[in-house]
Amino acid sequence: MRYNVKHLSKGMPSAQIYLFFLCVVLIFSCKQDKKPDISNIKLDIKIQRFDQDLYRGKNKDVQQTDNLLKQKYGFFYDDFIHRMVGNPNLTGKDVLMGLYKDQAYTDLNNEVDSVYPNLNSVEKDLTQSFKYIKYYYPKAKVPHFISHLSGFAYQITTGDDYMSIGLDMFLGRDSKFYGAIVQSIPMYQSRRFEPQYIVPRVSEVYAREELFPERDEDQTLLAKMIYNGKILYFMDQILPETTADTVKIGYTGKQLAWCKNYEGNIWGFFLENDLLYQSDNQKIQTFLTDGPFTPGLGEKRSSAPKLGVWLGWQIVRKYMTENPTITLQQLMAETDAQKILTKAKYKPKETQ
Repeated sequence: MRYNVKHLSKGMPSAQIYLFFLCVVLIFSCKQDKKPDISNIKLDIKIQRFDQDLYRGKNKDVQQTDNLLKQKYGFFYDDFIHRMVGNPNLTGKDVLMGLYKDQAYTDLNNEVDSVYPNLNSVEKDLTQSFKYIKYYYPKAKVPHFISHLSGFAYQITTGDDYMSIGLDMFLGRDSKFYGAIVQSIPMYQSRRFEPQYIVPRVSEVYAREELFPERDEDQTLLAKMIYNGKILYFMDQILPETTADTVKIGYTGKQLAWCKNYEGNIWGFFLENDLLYQSDNQKIQTFLTDGPFTPGLGEKRSSAPKLGVWLGWQIVRKYMTENPTITLQQLMAETDAQKILTKAKYKPKETQ
């Protein structure tokens, strides 16, 4: 970024100019020092293009292609054939023949190739995020990354030592395919099928399934709020600072603005209706699951979904601000949701 120094300094005495630039340096230094130094962590993530290897076998001997893919992709290929696009009763050859004869598969593959001729930028961002993960958790195992397309069935999958990314579910919200599948995948979901969501979704799935699985005993709404808030706070620490909060939680800009504007009111609603310690799944899922809005709150369906998740995120952020000596590892290991709430001193003001 370039600054017009003459314009900024016009009319300022020299001492004030010096102080101004000193403040600018301090501000930018603080911002740059916010994240730890990961330059010495050796990691270079590459994504195997299973989607491309699969399509290359279209006009070749199917049995030979089946053998080659089985040898190269191991557990993933078995999962792909028997769980993702086929079933346990089908052979690899059966599934491949079905795919290769389907024009829709060819059309979808061509679309994926046009959007993702390579995955260089995704690999770069994944490498950075997993370097931060390795900084905080040196023993964390970095999985092998594979790209696939499954006919809009699986966005991110995990298996024995791998994570797979369904590129057909990150084609961009205006992809012609998403309008055609609106009955099975509504638009409020497919609007998030953008390339910028790949690394946040991978990071979230890895955090939830590999590092911090949810405990069975966490049954109250408060416990689930704090758990989800911790996951999002963890994402704050490992994703690039340029990653928008809307992308992390999957909100539109209007939904995020609505939450910020009515934060105190939402919190008041939870307290007045004694929801925090409620463990009835039917009563609390409304505030935890995805959707176009939260039924019963907001005018003309203007509310955001997952209000419990968003509030939990704000509580955890406040907790870490109020308790600066707490490390990320200590936060993620803390299982007492009430302790976090109490020490957060969370009291947002209501909007009149």
